Amino acid sequence: MKHDKEVALNEELISDDNKITQEAEKKGSSPRRRRILKAVNPEPQPETLNAQEEVIKKHEDKETLDNTLNEPKSDTLELDKKDKAPNQQCAEEEAFDKQEPEPEMTFHLKDLKKKAPDELLDLAESLEVENPSSLAKNDLIFVILKRLADRGGVMIGEGVLEILQDGYGFLRSSENNYVPGPDDIYVSPNQIRRLGMRTGDTVVGPVRAPKKGERYFALIKVNNVNAYETTSIHHRVHFEDLTPLYPDEKIRLETHKPTKDLSSRVIEMVAPLGKGQRALIVAPPRTGKTVLLQNIAHAISENHPEVVLIVLLIDERPEEVTDMARSVKGEVVSSTFDEPSNRHVQLAEMVIEKAKRLVEHKKDVVILLDSITRLARAYNNVAPSSGKVLSGGVDSNALQRPKRFFGAARNIEEGGSLTIIATALIETGSRMDEVIFEEFKGTGNSEIVLDRKIADKRTFPAIDISKSGTRKEDLLVDKSTLSKMWVLRKILNPMGSTDAIEFLIGKLKSTKSNGMFFEQMNTYNGSGSSH
Repeated sequence: MKHDKEVALNEELISDDNKITQEAEKKGSSPRRRRILKAVNPEPQPETLNAQEEVIKKHEDKETLDNTLNEPKSDTLELDKKDKAPNQQCAEEEAFDKQEPEPEMTFHLKDLKKKAPDELLDLAESLEVENPSSLAKNDLIFVILKRLADRGGVMIGEGVLEILQDGYGFLRSSENNYVPGPDDIYVSPNQIRRLGMRTGDTVVGPVRAPKKGERYFALIKVNNVNAYETTSIHHRVHFEDLTPLYPDEKIRLETHKPTKDLSSRVIEMVAPLGKGQRALIVAPPRTGKTVLLQNIAHAISENHPEVVLIVLLIDERPEEVTDMARSVKGEVVSSTFDEPSNRHVQLAEMVIEKAKRLVEHKKDVVILLDSITRLARAYNNVAPSSGKVLSGGVDSNALQRPKRFFGAARNIEEGGSLTIIATALIETGSRMDEVIFEEFKGTGNSEIVLDRKIADKRTFPAIDISKSGTRKEDLLVDKSTLSKMWVLRKILNPMGSTDAIEFLIGKLKSTKSNGMFFEQMNTYNGSGSSH
């Protein structure tokens, strides 16, 4: 009887081996290669376990089976050596779910990164870190996290996913301006494939300390992606497949301090902005473009709290970055002028990918970019030479990627919008800047032009009313207000650019809102008074 069982078992194994060989020939793989892969990853995959159970049910002699069923089936998942086996990943997730950490032992990595250097040093000393003052901030955070993990603390990590060419990724921190660092969190290829995550996704989940031979903290489990449950991200549509439309919902810029911030009121009258706008602020040096961006940011954060506001500063001065970060209620990320061009490009790509992922979830996102000229310069520096160089030293292919960045701004028919308001530099004395501006001129659907002559008279905002405007503004403003705006332009056009803005600013100071200003203008016109 025992002999009959062994014969039946051998026949079945030979049959299975023939099937494996046939399937391996179709897929370009051999049983020998399968055995090598099994040696690299000895843990059986879920498919293999199911096959083992079926054979065990047919044959009761388990001791014989343990020695013969080591070869995986041909449909076993081949894993990258850097990746974990899926069942190992699931085991880590299950082990974490069984834990019941105390609230005081749960630490949020984002809160730790927001701490000032002095606070981090105090925390490091309390954790008995040796010589913490000699470590850079990112290295100090890494050591602190490791000490907390050794004491049994549970760490919740958060960051924006950047997927590398090998399939794995890292969670970068906005507090770090998305610069790669030792405190980044490793995300395995299996997690990325299983959940369908993309570069730019904001991921939150518990992390574990690096094991022996590892350099980074690793993500154990994904709690949510872009503040949504992981089950919902499988159904999102790619950004490129969404339908772009003209902006049809106005962004209200008039604030509760109408007489203090006149620039936003002037923009509403001259070049109204909507959700999904692609706007250029054309500015010579020292005309107040940075202050204008700050005023726009304040107005958006005050009037539209539902909007995700991101301020992107490229090739700017460090003190301007600090001023913007302290004055604006929103995410401020920067790459200063002392950093290389590839750093400018990497930051811009991360920001635009993050914005696209949010728009895919039907969010309204506004990016304030200062400046698109310097971003185009950076792309020109890192672009491989095509042999065709335009005047000013601009490579013919270098401006394609910054155009794709600027062109991503759109209103989406399915819901959500991406608004980009970018500054473009002119009259800098650089031929390259002029070429870049000419390439972007006409790509936007709104332009706000600043005048150097007005700024020299210390009149702000130094907006040239006759050259500024928005396309399809009738979709943003009601007919009665639109007709009043046209009448205002007819009144101001005969004046020079300086006289026109000075006259308008004087009238706005005497009224508390744009609506009140238009009512007074109607009264003057009805009584036959002339402006």
